[in-house]
Amino acid sequence: MKAAVLHQPKTPLVIEDVAIGKPGPHEVLLRTAAVGVCHSDLHFLDGAYPFPMPVVLGHEAAGVVEQVGSEVRTVKPGDHVITCLSAYCGHCEHCLTGHLSLCVEPDTKRREGEEPRLLAKGGPMNQFLNLSAFAEQMLIHEHALVAIRREMPLDRAALIGCAVTTGVGAVVHTARVSPGETVAVIGCGGIGLATINGAAIAGAGRIIAIDRVPGKLELARKFGATDVINAADVDAVEAVRELTRGGVHHAFEAIGLKQTAEQAFSMLRRGGTATVIGMIAPGVKIEIKGTDFLAEKRIQGSMMGSNRFPVDMPRLVDFYLSGKLKLDELISRRMPLESINEAFDELRRGELARSVIMFEH
Repeated sequence: MKAAVLHQPKTPLVIEDVAIGKPGPHEVLLRTAAVGVCHSDLHFLDGAYPFPMPVVLGHEAAGVVEQVGSEVRTVKPGDHVITCLSAYCGHCEHCLTGHLSLCVEPDTKRREGEEPRLLAKGGPMNQFLNLSAFAEQMLIHEHALVAIRREMPLDRAALIGCAVTTGVGAVVHTARVSPGETVAVIGCGGIGLATINGAAIAGAGRIIAIDRVPGKLELARKFGATDVINAADVDAVEAVRELTRGGVHHAFEAIGLKQTAEQAFSMLRRGGTATVIGMIAPGVKIEIKGTDFLAEKRIQGSMMGSNRFPVDMPRLVDFYLSGKLKLDELISRRMPLESINEAFDELRRGELARSVIMFEH
């Protein structure tokens, strides 16, 4: 099969042939239909996070099941599915207490000594986050995907696999935004826009979008923002505090920077919560005022929207098909696998919401 392979950080992906194995007892082979180009992939591509090479990146995907292993009971050939990087074992403490996104048990990977799922000409090919979606096919554990309604367009379904689950989940699961509460979202890329959409679905009374790109702020209004702030023109923290007469109940950081994480905490009202969604680089430390804790302000992280994806993703599909979840507007470009490096160049410039790699079969 054709796949986009990363051989060294900070080098272009190379389209080459990669061999893929047969499904083990709990594994599923699927034909990839669409993959979103996510900023998380860019972190690994640019070397911010170390990962063994060579590797096939990509993790925000949807496709069609081709084969299933002997013990698979959740999907069958022909099913339309969404994948998720937060594969879960189902029996650890995190899984048993409903925190599936925190599972790190190795059960969803092939064990040492077993034949790898992916093979290059010169030896094993590393699988990325249990998925490796920038390829014509994927071989993954059955706990890394979920079946969805056939009428759901797969290019839009792919976005639910990461950006939408992360953004909406951060609102409804991690932060538990209540109707009428005020929300600020820093960063209006794919995840930020999904966060804004999630806040609107949750019934937030006021949703303030913050970015430096005017086009993204206009898009934020379509996703449910009631107010927009161009951080290139004003002090975002002061602007938020002025708009809300003291700060917001919830601030979401959707970029992954030290400065914006600190801003999210600074724009809270008394008793407010800042939720950091973005991937902050290893070694970076966040500085906040100790006295703010006397006002019962909180700062927390969110891993993939604290999802229970086998339940959440079909519900998000329902939200889209009923018109509540906006996915059409999230896609800026559709392009073939051969244009993958161009898609990442656009992502670095930060001008687009989401590009989607489409596969023809």
